[in-house]
Amino acid sequence: QLSCLVKVVTLHGIPRDLDSYPEDLLLFLSPSDYAATGSCRQYFAIIGKANLDVLQRESSQRKELLLEALACLKIPGTQVNEEDAEILGRLVCDLSGEYIRNSGGILLKRLSHCESFLPDQEEAIRSVVSSGNTTFGPPEGWSAFTLNELSGLIPVFDHSILQKIPK
Repeated sequence: QLSCLVKVVTLHGIPRDLDSYPEDLLLFLSPSDYAATGSCRQYFAIIGKANLDVLQRESSQRKELLLEALACLKIPGTQVNEEDAEILGRLVCDLSGEYIRNSGGILLKRLSHCESFLPDQEEAIRSVVSSGNTTFGPPEGWSAFTLNELSGLIPVFDHSILQKIPK
């Protein structure tokens, strides 16, 4: 439905008021389509708020969105800073384990809102959490507040992490 709607909306060219349309609709536009009305950073900031799950997890369209976002933000290598993570929004859910590992704890809170993880992402999350080099510190010092902040990641934690969290 969204794919059809975007065809209707763009039938006579790209409207100047794209920002007034639902974020999910913009998933079916390319950054170059959006460029007529704003910057690619602005486009991905909006896309980051969209419900990415309207696109299948491993779909070529969703993979292409992430690649275009990384190129737009000029992210060097596989390390994402706080500002870029903010713009990526829900797109962080598609970052590989290498990005998660190299970005340290910056992505943890955002990752806790993801629906599911691939095995390499889960391994990277456990590695980052176990290192203790995050804003949350090592699991031994976590509080109920910390667990609440990371609640979406709890199913990923293994026994070695869980046993370190204070009762």
